[in-house]
Amino acid sequence: MAAVGGTVLTLLDAVKRRDPTGRIMPIVELLEQKNTIMEDIPWVEGNLTTGHRCAMRTGLPTVAWRLLNQGVTPSKSTTAHVDEQAGMMEGWSEVDRDLAELGGNVGEFRYSEALAFVEAMRQEFASTLFYGNAGLNPEEFTGLSVRYSDIGAGAPENAQNIIDGGGTGSDNSSIWLIVWGQNSVFGFYPKGTMAGLQHEDKGMVTLQGATGIGTSRLDVYQEKWQWKCGLAVKDWRYAVRLCNIDISNLVAKSSATDITEKMQKAIHRVPNLMAGRAGIYCNRTVFQEWCIQRRDDVGTGGGFTFENVDGVIKYSYMGIPVRICDALVETEARVV
Repeated sequence: MAAVGGTVLTLLDAVKRRDPTGRIMPIVELLEQKNTIMEDIPWVEGNLTTGHRCAMRTGLPTVAWRLLNQGVTPSKSTTAHVDEQAGMMEGWSEVDRDLAELGGNVGEFRYSEALAFVEAMRQEFASTLFYGNAGLNPEEFTGLSVRYSDIGAGAPENAQNIIDGGGTGSDNSSIWLIVWGQNSVFGFYPKGTMAGLQHEDKGMVTLQGATGIGTSRLDVYQEKWQWKCGLAVKDWRYAVRLCNIDISNLVAKSSATDITEKMQKAIHRVPNLMAGRAGIYCNRTVFQEWCIQRRDDVGTGGGFTFENVDGVIKYSYMGIPVRICDALVETEARVV
């Protein structure tokens, strides 16, 4: 029997999921995260089998005023392309047939495990969306933080879309303003593949311990999850990072980042908020402190509003939804 906490479910795991009548109990998902950013991302099919190629204009043609009987020299615009890389994320579940059939609730037992796999893949995608680095881990795609990570001397042009929150330690976090759209920032899946998380129920299969006759055999219920996906930043002007938000200072109200001010600056970095679906994303601690800071702002007309739609309170700043994203950590190093 595999050790508890290993890669396979054990009898103890099965017992913990059943009530005294033998039925599968609802599981409190203590490890579930809130990553509402998943609801906002538009998805398109890539134009490459391993990614997506984006074309962008890098220069405008030259135009001139002219006099009668005087010509103008022809000119042209210039373009460049960037190839975005996709990643392939997988998860496999194998449950001993006899273990799954204990109590006669095979479907419920397998479903309870499937929910965990779906949540794990959602969390991994959200984390990679912000912190993925294909340069260090070639199996994943490059996330936003790596792309917006330099504000020092000689920094790339997108440094103007990185706003320093003033934190200097190693307990920093970031807020992101993103305008999602097919001409700005979007998710993609490789050419010829399917969008979203794919699930394949392989049913009951027999595993063989090693090749040859006379080796061990085991009947298991086997499932496979796979997600082929990538992130394309076609126009860097439509993503803004509010970095170096010192969490300890924020909570202690000591030299804390003025979140309202930084959000306002971020909005004015974007050429056109109407170019797509705009969203502001932060983790729970930053969201909590923003709610505390805005109490005075609401009273003085700082632009914060509460909107009640079908009984659901929506938080927004200047009309842009502010959403919790647990994938944003509180251990970011200072961006310099």
